[in-house]
Amino acid sequence: MNTALCTLLALALAGSLPAGDLHGKVACKGVRNSADAVVYLDAIPGKTFPAPAKHALVDQKNLVFIPHVLPVQVGTTVDFHNDDAVLHNVFSPDACCSKFNLGTWPQGQSRSYTFKNECQATLLCKVHPEMEGFVVAVPTPYYAVTKADGSYEIKNVPDGQFTVKVWHPKLKAAQKAVKVAGSTQADFEIAR
Repeated sequence: MNTALCTLLALALAGSLPAGDLHGKVACKGVRNSADAVVYLDAIPGKTFPAPAKHALVDQKNLVFIPHVLPVQVGTTVDFHNDDAVLHNVFSPDACCSKFNLGTWPQGQSRSYTFKNECQATLLCKVHPEMEGFVVAVPTPYYAVTKADGSYEIKNVPDGQFTVKVWHPKLKAAQKAVKVAGSTQADFEIAR
């Protein structure tokens, strides 16, 4: 009786734990390298995820948004920090983030914005029009940004059938159904 109870408990625990990872490569055609593609699991029917309490960070340093592309889960607050000795402004013209404008602030200060909806928000600076970055708000906590060689890894993905999407700032989006079972590979190719 004791062995049967332990076996049932082990099976129940195994079914509720994350199973592995989703990894692969995104080949980005027509751009310098395959960096900055966001790979993520689309909304999962019947599952909701609480917004993370920890804020994400976009720095403004040497007149550049760092990171250039930041994926976050919907509901995440992003802090925009000015690390330059000049004034910066952060705004987005995109309706999905209410066309926010955080105003202008000096070095050492930060302003924040909460991304409440799924969105691919373009970040711009009214003071420095050459500056451009992106915040990509996705519906699940399962996402990654590709490296220059196109590789990505999303850890702690539960087993199941999911729609996996890819977004890139300059290329057409892609998606496909992927069955995750333990360590699973999914490769993509995107182009203009």
